[in-house]
Amino acid sequence: MDLFTSQQPSMQEIVKDAFLLQGFALGKDALMLADLSQVISAAPLRNMVTPGGFTMSVAMTNCGTLGWVTDRTGYRYTAHDPVSGKPWPAMPDSFITLAQQAAGEAGFDDFSPDACLINQYKVGTRMGLHQDKNELDFKQPIVSVSLGLPAVFQFGGFKRADTPIKIPLNHGDVVVWGGESRLRYHGVLPLKAGTKQVPALGEHRINLTFRKAG
Repeated sequence: MDLFTSQQPSMQEIVKDAFLLQGFALGKDALMLADLSQVISAAPLRNMVTPGGFTMSVAMTNCGTLGWVTDRTGYRYTAHDPVSGKPWPAMPDSFITLAQQAAGEAGFDDFSPDACLINQYKVGTRMGLHQDKNELDFKQPIVSVSLGLPAVFQFGGFKRADTPIKIPLNHGDVVVWGGESRLRYHGVLPLKAGTKQVPALGEHRINLTFRKAG
């Protein structure tokens, strides 16, 4: 199947207030990838350092009014790219539209994201279980869009030790969670090489995470 061919999406409830929208971004992905290229040109991907001094294996950048960053001083949102000193690139209309449509489909109306964290996974990289808790308003949902190579998303409980549900994600899938599930731990297992490549991304996976941070 052509990865850029639109198909009818389906929605599955993972747990209460958390949903998998399979194929929701298909048909919109070509424009989003073109816009993504412009964002990365303005604010290149980089491997940030955690407060503990470890360099993250996943490369990151941001677009929107606010961008999530980490360094030796902590995790936080900033209005300016610390590398360039300039404001983060504006969030493309294609990103905003997709995020709002996905949130609405999952029952979260009036979602107004002001931050989009862009993660680039190479084969072998992963994201450990964590909570999204640097935002000011936990009433707003999280919208996570998968582009590129397949991945296994882990969706856990409210403690890091809780056994997570493993959810296979493909290009164009979107996960939305909020409400009672807003602070659940989540992560990504090590990315495997695959044949389901998107020409523009090759042996990479891009994750777009939309939040209302401010």
